[in-house]
Amino acid sequence: MIFHINRLTPKPDLSEEQLEACLDLLRQVGETCPAVKSYVVGPHPTGGFDYGAVFVIEDLDGYDQYLNHPAHVRLELEGIGYLARFEAFDITDSADPEIKTKIEQVQARHFAEHPEIAALVAQAASFTRPGGEDATTPSS
Repeated sequence: MIFHINRLTPKPDLSEEQLEACLDLLRQVGETCPAVKSYVVGPHPTGGFDYGAVFVIEDLDGYDQYLNHPAHVRLELEGIGYLARFEAFDITDSADPEIKTKIEQVQARHFAEHPEIAALVAQAASFTRPGGEDATTPSS
């Protein structure tokens, strides 16, 4: 299993409607992407972020499906602009010693297939994702 975790802080000037739209985009990914086995979206009471989301995905094929699902692509295209800070990371129970590299490869393919998302990430104020050494560089 792969537990894909998102932590986010909205921009301070975001309206309540925009905040709800951002959180709804996260929920839509969990509700519509078949690769997501379960999910939670809600307040992040500790750790310096305001909200968080966890998506439980069965395997690497599911992870690839999740990243490229239309709801997730829409989330990235519309949601990145709402955020002051964003961090994504993965926790897995896989015994595969190559799992880190494989996750990074899936991420790299996603950004290569969606250069418009890579451009948004590069312009984001604070954006950290799996396989990304630099917070705003979508190189992997």
